[in-house]
Amino acid sequence: MKLAFICTESLPSPAIKGGAIQMMIDGVTPFLKKKFQLTIYSVTDPELPKYEMKDGVEYIRYPLDQYVEKIAENLKKQQFDIIHVFNRPKNVPIYKKSSPTSKIILGLHNDMFSEVKISTQLGKEVVETVNQIVTISNYIKETIVSRFGEANQKTKVVYSGVNLDDYPPLWSDKGKEIRNIYQNRFNVEDKKIIFFSGRLTKNKGAHLLIKAMKKIVRKYPDTFLIITGGKWFSDDVPNRYIEYLYRLAKPIENKVLFTKFIPAHEIPNLFLMSDIFVCSSQWQEPLARVHYEAMAAGLPVITTNRGGNAEVISHLFNGYLVKEFNKVNSYVKAIDYFLENQEFSSWIARNGRAFVEANFQFHHVADRLETVYLTCLEEKNNSNNLNKV
Repeated sequence: MKLAFICTESLPSPAIKGGAIQMMIDGVTPFLKKKFQLTIYSVTDPELPKYEMKDGVEYIRYPLDQYVEKIAENLKKQQFDIIHVFNRPKNVPIYKKSSPTSKIILGLHNDMFSEVKISTQLGKEVVETVNQIVTISNYIKETIVSRFGEANQKTKVVYSGVNLDDYPPLWSDKGKEIRNIYQNRFNVEDKKIIFFSGRLTKNKGAHLLIKAMKKIVRKYPDTFLIITGGKWFSDDVPNRYIEYLYRLAKPIENKVLFTKFIPAHEIPNLFLMSDIFVCSSQWQEPLARVHYEAMAAGLPVITTNRGGNAEVISHLFNGYLVKEFNKVNSYVKAIDYFLENQEFSSWIARNGRAFVEANFQFHHVADRLETVYLTCLEEKNNSNNLNKV
């Protein structure tokens, strides 16, 4: 059976420059390629060839200014059984026209059915065209169904995941080894490290975390804040907000480190060198994959009760949910809670690791996607048989 993944035009696949969609594709590919003839479309990148066969998977890359047009042309030749379109509902009718016999799966990692992103007419057409919609959280599902009720029966939540081989827990010998290497590398040995990883935009809330650290370091002088990320994935060029963060951190600059962009393959090591992870999102987060990563590494997680975050973080079981997400003291209280209660923090961290082991490995994600694909193909076969009667 032939399966196509169509990435967004934002970042290339594999995830050499990060991206939640690209990282999920990287994670499920080793499992899905065993059962499907897999082709992955993505945008071109100077570090990658325009075409390659790698480990039995076909990668086709097109330039940004011709991306949708070139994929549509190629789909006419390939004729896939299933086409999985990521995060671009507007392109669904174009791809369906190119390959009318293919089953179309729309995968959503963000609220792409809001009024500002898609018209009512086009939204209805997309919902009618697709065979299935898969979302990374129930929150994203509800954003679709609340506007297009007819999408309810077609929409299924398929949570993302991690590769646990990349995240030996902090209490394991391998985890301790990585922790020592990276703490030495960043010269933060014997520190209690608070870790933030994400795009440096106002809606991610890093400014609140820096303000909180100004209070935390008074009580806990050995604490240290590490902020990883740039304004847009691999883009480290500072903007007004990032410059503001640097100014804000100036009074405690010996307690804060901005690492800028870190390649995706090294991110697990930064989790492993840390003690507490904080997701200070101010917006309705779809469900950031950093939650899975932090739990996999064995970190207690502090996150905001926004969007889909609370679907995987239960307060004082595998993390700490901040309700007053825009208040500095909320983060002070949460961080202080974990630092003050080390034994309980360890219990929460182990709960998080076990939760990921049981539910959010990439083989779980691949199994859930495979179920969606096979269900669609069964519907196609049943329809064909009825037509023959």
